[in-house]
Amino acid sequence: MKRLSLIALAIVLAYSIAPAQSKDNNKRQWTQEMLEAKHDFIAEQLGLNKAQRDKFMPVYEAMEKEVFAVNRTAREQAKQVSSDSKNATDQDYYNAARAMSQAKVKEGEIEGRYFEKFSKILSKKQMFQLKQAELKFRRQMISRGKKK
Repeated sequence: MKRLSLIALAIVLAYSIAPAQSKDNNKRQWTQEMLEAKHDFIAEQLGLNKAQRDKFMPVYEAMEKEVFAVNRTAREQAKQVSSDSKNATDQDYYNAARAMSQAKVKEGEIEGRYFEKFSKILSKKQMFQLKQAELKFRRQMISRGKKK
């Protein structure tokens, strides 16, 4: 009887955990596909040759990871204040707002650091085109989202 209860518990846990794992896997897969699409788009917009792309994309990905981490921290702080709004103090709101504001500053600092690294790989024209390509990609994603 005890063994049967353990088996039943294992089955219940497996079925309750599987959707969460599936959701996480789908989110990771979607994120990976979006990053690949973005990188392909940027490479095309900048006219990168294979050698440039092979050098540029790992550096660009490293920058993206740093920026993402900074923004994730700020979002988590804001989410914490939002989810506990009844108990949040003015100082909590201030700290969350400050973290979101500082995330933009830190993002700029990160991009500034990587600008120098990119300049060793990309031409001056490609450096100029990079921000335009990122903005164009973002706009396309937003417009696709509105059409759904």
